Amino acid sequence: MKILITGNMGYIGPNLVKRLRKTYPSAVIMGVDTGFFSSCLTGADILPECLIDVQHIVDIRDVEPELLNGVNAIIHLAAISNDPMGNTYEDVTRQINYNSSVKLARMAKQAGVEKFIFASSCSVYGCAEGGPRNEKATLNPLTAYAKSKVDTEKEIEYLASKEFLVTCLRFSTACGMSDRLRLDLVLNDFVAGAIASQEISILSDGTPWRPLIHVDDMALAMDWAVGRVFSNGGAFVAVNTGSDGWNYQVRDLAEAVARVIPNTRVSINKDAQSDKRSYQVDFALYRELAPQHQPRVDLDSAITGLRDGLLTMNFSDNNFRNSTLMRLKMIASYRENGMLNDELRWKFRARH
Repeated sequence: MKILITGNMGYIGPNLVKRLRKTYPSAVIMGVDTGFFSSCLTGADILPECLIDVQHIVDIRDVEPELLNGVNAIIHLAAISNDPMGNTYEDVTRQINYNSSVKLARMAKQAGVEKFIFASSCSVYGCAEGGPRNEKATLNPLTAYAKSKVDTEKEIEYLASKEFLVTCLRFSTACGMSDRLRLDLVLNDFVAGAIASQEISILSDGTPWRPLIHVDDMALAMDWAVGRVFSNGGAFVAVNTGSDGWNYQVRDLAEAVARVIPNTRVSINKDAQSDKRSYQVDFALYRELAPQHQPRVDLDSAITGLRDGLLTMNFSDNNFRNSTLMRLKMIASYRENGMLNDELRWKFRARH
């Protein structure tokens, strides 16, 4: 088997590769990544890419069909990865998250790839009052990032067939320790604050709902999708990926971190503008389709793992929201140093 992972040098990739290596020890695993976050190692024992067979450093917008020869499954992670980046680089987000994703899926089908796994998001529900949303609920994307996920899902559904299974995993908000940790995620942010300054500063009023999933359980879900057959969901499936027990209000997450990490103060900005992004999610379909791949990490374990990982790194930066552990700040530093152009392409690389 040959598996290609796009965006493998980001936050999720290292954990995903470890999972796939256990499930498919003899598989040829290939990575495709532009390398924006390759230097953002956080406590890694080895370079994560040592566990794969071939690493291509290439912009997802420039992938050629020849790269897909002999590939059985594609796991498509590559994206402008959050709302702040999407809002800052809206046109580029459209290029990368939508145009390139659809182009890749079309090339994959033409090349005879059998499985296409798309990392989508529960943020497609946007502002959703009145209880948990299932896959039949109306989509209400509020940001460039969420809109790109909705539009990509719609386009690649048309490509699905018995010979080309398409799985869209609508992931909950990611959390947990990684060899390339991000701190621009709600739980990760809270644990970092507790470690660095013994204070969690909630930037909203704390009431928005967020479903969460540990990065290891995201890898488990993608493992399921690689092995999925037509009888398990059909040619195309878009499925909420997470667990009902991980629907939390933001203030509840902060309080959970404070319980695990003693002497942590929680401050809520009661004057903050209302965050319209608030949604609970129903994960019944995922339980039905993937009973052996259900999330295994609980909230306290996720917090403990982050705490231990940050302490191992000797993390103490109470100004971390302005550090390169925030994806937008990393991109900004490249831009300030003249390394990326307006379209977020490396200036020192010629396009062929």
